[in-house]
Amino acid sequence: MIAAIFSLAILGLFLGTSLGVASRYLRVEGNPLADEIEAMLPGSQCGQCGFPGCGPAASAVANNEAPVTLCPPGGKSLAGELAAKLGVEADLSDVEDKAPQMATINEALCIGCTKCFKRCPTDAILGGPKQIHAVISDACTGCEKCVDICPTECVSMKPIPVTLQNWHWPKPTLAA
Repeated sequence: MIAAIFSLAILGLFLGTSLGVASRYLRVEGNPLADEIEAMLPGSQCGQCGFPGCGPAASAVANNEAPVTLCPPGGKSLAGELAAKLGVEADLSDVEDKAPQMATINEALCIGCTKCFKRCPTDAILGGPKQIHAVISDACTGCEKCVDICPTECVSMKPIPVTLQNWHWPKPTLAA
């Protein structure tokens, strides 16, 4: 019994040391600019930019494969910050700043076709076949993918209602 415990302890110590040494010498360095850009992005992984998440979008922006205006939830402020970070000029006239929105479902029109929650990237829509659907407000990123796919047009986007949990003190305006 003691020999088995001793041999497993020695084996664990040897394998742990081997993995530690291998992780140090075989480490793959990433692009630090892509990491900084990913930290600037909202992190909602909504896919509105055409990439599967914020990580691949940040890599594309860092490698000049995508414009700095690619993130609709970030709006003009994020596009301006990315342009300043990369030292490029950006045309911000096409970028619109929208208030945060979430999907709502009109239950009287919902037929339970399940197309909306199959399309939702964050699984914010609940429901089953031939049942009424509902939206989890905390999970909805406002990507509007469910609006386009709904055959009865029962899904719409509405501004997020202001509550005590999500209210923020407004930024002061500078007097000129």
